[in-house]
Amino acid sequence: MNIGERLLKGDKRACARLITMLENNEQEAIEILKRLYKFTGRAYVIGITGPPGSGKSTLTDKLTKELRKRGKKIGIIAIDPTSPFTGGAILGDRIRMSDLALDKGVFIRSMGTRGSLGGMSKATWGAAKVLDIYGVDYIFIETVGVGQSEVDIVKTADTVLMVMVPNLGDDIQAIKAGIMEIADIFAINKADLDGADKTQLEIEMNLDLNESRDYRPPVVKVSASKNENIDKLLDKIMEHRGYLEKTGELFRRRKRNTKLEIVKLVEEELMNLIMDKALEENLLDNLSEEVLLKSLDPYSARDKVLGLIKEWEG
Repeated sequence: MNIGERLLKGDKRACARLITMLENNEQEAIEILKRLYKFTGRAYVIGITGPPGSGKSTLTDKLTKELRKRGKKIGIIAIDPTSPFTGGAILGDRIRMSDLALDKGVFIRSMGTRGSLGGMSKATWGAAKVLDIYGVDYIFIETVGVGQSEVDIVKTADTVLMVMVPNLGDDIQAIKAGIMEIADIFAINKADLDGADKTQLEIEMNLDLNESRDYRPPVVKVSASKNENIDKLLDKIMEHRGYLEKTGELFRRRKRNTKLEIVKLVEEELMNLIMDKALEENLLDNLSEEVLLKSLDPYSARDKVLGLIKEWEG
């Protein structure tokens, strides 16, 4: 039985192996996904994002356990930052969810960003498809600590959960447009700390300023470490899913995300083709030296690299 057939039968090892192949950019993995793509679209994807130290891993752990009580099969993709120097990643999220690893109804995969911006790994899209084919009901994608521009999770998830904590030391953070606009639900974690009510008020006030949204994101105070209000938060996630399905927004959102994925795949392939050719001809080294010596400007250098595409067209 080949790896694709094993995956369809819910083989955990086949699932892990195929994700590894995708991370290593193996063509065989792409061919398997091409054949099995018709089996995707059944899992519901929940993105968990927020600033570092907000307790995303603990909250993911508790939400998973709540869904398991409801008889659901869960996949978790936990993204960790990769060192720009060694290329290594600590992958500590799996340690925080170690007790889930023994649950046969839960599949956990830690992935390094490998230099990808946006708080996610390049292989995340593929890994989510593999888990979907594997047969999970829900997929949690937990990003690296999010910043203002690291909002790629919205391009993959059906529902985006933004995790905030009291007393981050930056009240303005609550009204910055970048991360606020991607959230479908806000969870104020560590709500037993002083300042939780103030943080909730700041978020609610910011939401009041944006009356154009058809769906107002709920703000839920939780304490993941104490397992408080987790069921309430999960109910809000289910409510959002119901809203998306009822209004047809889920189809529109997935169509938008699919379009972005296609563009991203084309970009990556074009970049690989251009870079392979440029490196083969030492074009980049030569252009870099010319730009440094001011005999050429960076924009003209760009045009010369793009000229490779025109050569292929000819």
